[in-house]
Amino acid sequence: MHHKSEQIRSFVAIELPQNVKNELAQLEDELEKPDHRFVKWVNPDAIHLTLKFLGNVPLKQIPEISNAIERASKGIPLLHLQIASLGVFPNANRPRVLWVGIKGETDSLQGLQQKIDSALVPLGFAEEKRPFTPHLTLARVREGTSVIDRKGFGKLVLSTNFESKHPISVEAINLIKSQLTPEGAIYTCLLTVKLQA
Repeated sequence: MHHKSEQIRSFVAIELPQNVKNELAQLEDELEKPDHRFVKWVNPDAIHLTLKFLGNVPLKQIPEISNAIERASKGIPLLHLQIASLGVFPNANRPRVLWVGIKGETDSLQGLQQKIDSALVPLGFAEEKRPFTPHLTLARVREGTSVIDRKGFGKLVLSTNFESKHPISVEAINLIKSQLTPEGAIYTCLLTVKLQA
């Protein structure tokens, strides 16, 4: 019996428009230094605004999950978001993650995220303990990176001015399957739920 193949790794997310992905690609190019081998960059085409990470789920549970997402998104109007400035977690002295924030109708986005979260609880998914802060991860600093290297990268980030020119009109949310391969993750959209115009 191949039980393992019946599991798929999936998450609920918002797709970014191509012009925003292009901006993020340019930003990454600008920040990527040849001697910063300790920084692992996220492929801009793989950047999504994740609302809920589901992890490995049984394939047969996908229809149920899809229903829950559809119910949670019912009657939610289109959202207008934009990319905000750069940030590092936990701080610029010891950065571990580089991300960009999201601004605009973030209250509505949070409401949508909470609805999805609640709709999935009866299906056995734990409710998010931490408050949802919408962001896009651009890079991770590898474990074991020296304090000096971390500081240098943090400084570079702080000195970078980034302003996105393109709005993100959220017209749909997606259930996405992620297959991890040695070349990187392959994403397949399993479900698209349109928001109300």
